[in-house]
Amino acid sequence: MEYKVPTMADLTAAGETPEVLFWVGCAGSFDDRYKRVTVAFVRILNQVGIKFAVLGTEESCTGDPARRAGNEFLFQMQAVANIEVLNMYGVKKIVTACPHCFNTLKNEYPDLGGNYEVIHHSTFLQQLIDDGRLKVQGGAFKGRKITYHDSCYLGRANDVYEAPRAIITALDADLTEMKRSRKNGLCCGAGGGQMFKEPEPGKKDVNVERIEEALGTGAETVAVACPFCMVMMTDGVKNKEKEDTVKVFDLAELVASANGW
Repeated sequence: MEYKVPTMADLTAAGETPEVLFWVGCAGSFDDRYKRVTVAFVRILNQVGIKFAVLGTEESCTGDPARRAGNEFLFQMQAVANIEVLNMYGVKKIVTACPHCFNTLKNEYPDLGGNYEVIHHSTFLQQLIDDGRLKVQGGAFKGRKITYHDSCYLGRANDVYEAPRAIITALDADLTEMKRSRKNGLCCGAGGGQMFKEPEPGKKDVNVERIEEALGTGAETVAVACPFCMVMMTDGVKNKEKEDTVKVFDLAELVASANGW
């Protein structure tokens, strides 16, 4: 199935304004696994008829990893460059599939002059479902056990707990919670810049501990809403040698797949 991804430059040249800017993020642009999430989300936007655009090559890293790792100078350089581009295009509303980008754009860019309405794709999808613009089929996930892993930057940092669960419920799936969920959810182990370094000595990797909780629910589908969580949970499944039976999917992939997109 073909899909269209217009850029802000294209729309501006044509004198048009998109409903939302889709902030793709580094993972959504360059990580082979998360590119599939980008495609799934774009297909949904196309099917629903959302007028959107991306920055394309004008988009740079939000600076989240730099700031978490302690390089404040690099963060501000990256942030200011992005804010200049966003403000040049008069961007008002941003949707992104990465909680790290979401948190940084929403909560940290205003200090540097970047004020936008920023929405995570889980909330955006839930709004489309609530408004009747997005009809979700149960598809292959109907009645199946799905457990959802809360991203730290989505949950504890921004109180987004219900939207991801509403999407899974809309699939007619059996949402099975892990022992530690919502405000008590366990980090996948990649946040705070940990994604880019080797784990410190210990008895067990955090993602292995977390995937054990996921497997303990009996679910064969682990839903995530973050590229870092996607990597860590997938690696956890590999660690347990369950790749053939347990699959990790982003919420956008679940929706697109169930609808045959």
